[in-house]
Amino acid sequence: QVALVESGGGLVQAGDSLRLSCTASTRAFSTYTMAWFRQPPGKDREFVAVLRWSGVADPARGRFSISRDNAKNTVYLQMNSLKPEDTAVYYCAAGLYRSTRFTDYNYWGQGTQVTVSS
Repeated sequence: QVALVESGGGLVQAGDSLRLSCTASTRAFSTYTMAWFRQPPGKDREFVAVLRWSGVADPARGRFSISRDNAKNTVYLQMNSLKPEDTAVYYCAAGLYRSTRFTDYNYWGQGTQVTVSS
């Protein structure tokens, strides 16, 4: 019932910035915990950031930030000082409770590719 659509991915150079957006198709957007995960090539999906109470994973803390605009049903991931190791497919997720575990989220976007070159 909740469709999530990510956008903003692309090819950038190391040190550049990028902002990902995720728009949800629900009037109850403000009641959901929103999160970002990423899946680097050949690796498992990993937590990036979450909003209900905000949190950012250790590898990205200080460089990434998460925010939301409930009026626009949109959550953002601002990524600064990007590094090649940030290269991954980034996924937006929605759930009822704040969690860093992907299995706790009910709804997922299709993913957006972020590629960071040296």
